[in-house]
Amino acid sequence: MEKITLHDKTFRLFIPNQDIEKAIDAVALQLNQDYADSTDQDPAILLCTLNGAVIFAAELLKRVNFPLVLKACKLSSYQGTSSTGVVKTDVPLPNNLEGKRVIIVEDIVDTGNTIVAMTEQLRQKNVKDARVCTLLLKKDVYDKDVKLDYVAMEIPNRFIVGFGLDYDELGRNIKDIYVLDD
Repeated sequence: MEKITLHDKTFRLFIPNQDIEKAIDAVALQLNQDYADSTDQDPAILLCTLNGAVIFAAELLKRVNFPLVLKACKLSSYQGTSSTGVVKTDVPLPNNLEGKRVIIVEDIVDTGNTIVAMTEQLRQKNVKDARVCTLLLKKDVYDKDVKLDYVAMEIPNRFIVGFGLDYDELGRNIKDIYVLDD
């Protein structure tokens, strides 16, 4: 479909699924190289940020070939089409992360407020290493000091839906990514 409507807004096709899949393949290849030393006794932790990163995390899980444990948390700062600037914790980070290597899996990084909050919480839990893996990066608005280790795609500062991203909870299940049609 070239256009979709969610609630009161119309969106147009922005990134087709095949382009998303290719970008995920590239990220998974890098993860497989970087975590090749992961073992059953010391598996990496794939920390999925709910709800948006579920689809991205699922696609990564199909492509990575190193021992890992899947965990989840839910931090959010969006309401409607914009960030509130305040990070809210709905599902806290797991407790048993001390000494572990953690890969934070995000759907999108824009302001970076959520990533800063998560990395600080992980630091307090004494993780061995924390890396950030995001499907999308709005490079024009990200101005934080936290390094983004794996970025599948960079996009302009536009509001998007699909492939896990929502507009007031709708649109996460759309396989392509759509941009707000101004």
